[in-house]
Amino acid sequence: MAACSVRLLAAAAHRQSVVYRHARQPVARSLSFPRSHGGGSSFRGRASLSSISLPSSAAGQAHAPFNLLPPDSDPFIQWDPPPPQDTSSGSPFGAGRGEEEGPALVVLLGWLGARQKHLRRYADLYRDRGVGSVRFVVPVRELVGLDLGRRVERRVADLSDEIAAWCDADRRSTLLFHTFSNTGWLAYGAVLENLQSRADIIERIRGCIVDSAPVLEIRPEVWAAGFSAAMLKKSSSLTGPSADSPDGSTLNGALNKVNSVSDLTKPSWGETFLLSTLHKFFEIVLHVPDVNQRLRKVLAVLSEKQPSCPQFYLYSTADRVIPAECVESFISTQRSLGLSVSAHNFVSSPHVDHYRSFPHLYSAKIDEFLKICSPARV
Repeated sequence: MAACSVRLLAAAAHRQSVVYRHARQPVARSLSFPRSHGGGSSFRGRASLSSISLPSSAAGQAHAPFNLLPPDSDPFIQWDPPPPQDTSSGSPFGAGRGEEEGPALVVLLGWLGARQKHLRRYADLYRDRGVGSVRFVVPVRELVGLDLGRRVERRVADLSDEIAAWCDADRRSTLLFHTFSNTGWLAYGAVLENLQSRADIIERIRGCIVDSAPVLEIRPEVWAAGFSAAMLKKSSSLTGPSADSPDGSTLNGALNKVNSVSDLTKPSWGETFLLSTLHKFFEIVLHVPDVNQRLRKVLAVLSEKQPSCPQFYLYSTADRVIPAECVESFISTQRSLGLSVSAHNFVSSPHVDHYRSFPHLYSAKIDEFLKICSPARV
């Protein structure tokens, strides 16, 4: 049944595709931050490029290809060193915060289809505040394969091992997590699950920022929307401003060269067909007993066994992939458990686009949360 659904998905997603055999390099680990150039110790997915074209609603318009896999040079895990101590800002997590607290690391868990270059701007945001980072991305193909996500689980396990090794190198070190969309949030849950036997590491998690998530329920339409947005990228109507947005006529501060917001939010017939096919696909796959059980196990960790550290949810009413009411419902549930939960609704920014839409406000909110998480707060 699952194999049949995969064939259906492939037929609907593209007219022609070329898939090359790919090989993988072995995982290499390091207790220190790898250099940004040279051999490095990142886990790199040796994957081919696959180009898919969807029919366009505009007559005569050429098909726009999109990549299911990052290029060979794009690692799945990338470490970024913190700045030297003498250049760190006055951030509560800066390198010069005293001998009692060791270095801080933020784990950036990307949205489905994110590239390392997309997460780099967030890594720079933390670097300016004296915090090093490790970036983790999940290509679309990794979750569509017949292994039903097993490869992604192995990659998350590798990431968990590298985080544990980094923490073991300095018992004073502390962690922050910054997740994006449901993919990054579920990866966070998988990391927590992998580290359940390491209470000493869980206790060093100082805070978690959740950007454009979560949806706790297993809903095929949410998975379909997420995959469609990841596959079509900027061509997706789901990543544009909402028709209900109070400033929907403005995108990133510039006037759109369109007749109305509906031109941006109305999907092409090709995208509509893709969404419908993905929805049918996930109606089957998400109820496969093995997949459903694994998902519910991770969701149970995220809803019932989160660390006692503060949580911060960044979302938007205009998000057309993750409904704002789902985020607010989960926030209420976490608060009912007595956890420290903060939130900010950007109202008009699209899915995982809050930082680009409101860079100064986003940065200010991160600064506020870091002060809350800092062990030196009064």
